Order: sequence, then C-alpha cells, then structure tokens
Amino acid sequence: MIDHHSALIYVMVLVSAADADMTDAELETIGENVRYLPVFQDFSIERLPDITRDCTRLLTDSNGLDKALDLIRDSVPDKLCETAYAVACDIAAADAKATQEELRMLELLRHKLGVDRLCAAAIERGARARHMRL
Repeated sequence: MIDHHSALIYVMVLVSAADADMTDAELETIGENVRYLPVFQDFSIERLPDITRDCTRLLTDSNGLDKALDLIRDSVPDKLCETAYAVACDIAAADAKATQEELRMLELLRHKLGVDRLCAAAIERGARARHMRL
C-alpha cells in the first residue's frame, strides 16, 4: 500500500502517461496540483520525482496498469475519491485536447474509484472550464 499523496500522484501520472506522451503542460499541472491543492498541504514536494518514478516503473511490469489501479483504489480514502478523479481530469485537460487514451484512463479511474457518472460529469466540466483557452 502507498499513502494517499502517492496514490493521488499515481492517478495524475497514469493519465499523463496514458497516451505515451507526458507533455510539459501535464507535468506542470501535476506540479501545480501538488504545490497548491489543500490535500497536499502536508506533502514534501521533494518526494514528487521519486513517486513519479515509482509509478512509471510499476507501469512497465506485466499487468502494471492493473496493479497501479488496484494500488490507487486501496490507498485513496473514500472521502478523496472525487478529489482523485478531479486531479485526473486536470491532467487530461492540461493539453488543448484530451486523447482517446486519456479519456479511456479517466473511465477506468472513475470505475475503480467508484465515482458515479453524474459527479464525474460535473468534475469533468469543471476541469474543462478551468483549462479553457481562447
């Protein structure tokens, strides 16, 4: 098991890595979320590279995605499931357009975290609005 901070970072890394292209915008959004969201208030930012590396290493294992999703499910407290989905949506929205792979990853995360469809739609719309560009 991992701590809730690591699980939230794993969520963001999974979405960013879903299309095999972790863009600068996605990495910047991960860093901003970790620096500014209240859920990370007691997190040491120096741990971020190690946790990111651990997650990407896990993804190279056979069944690594399933292992990561199970680890996330087991490590995210129920009261943070919607927060986990929200940070996932932030990463998908960080680029101008979410890829099909990122959208599929959001779907997998939504199901694994037990976020209902209506809440997910509201979270997705909020992320889209926050990351909108002219």
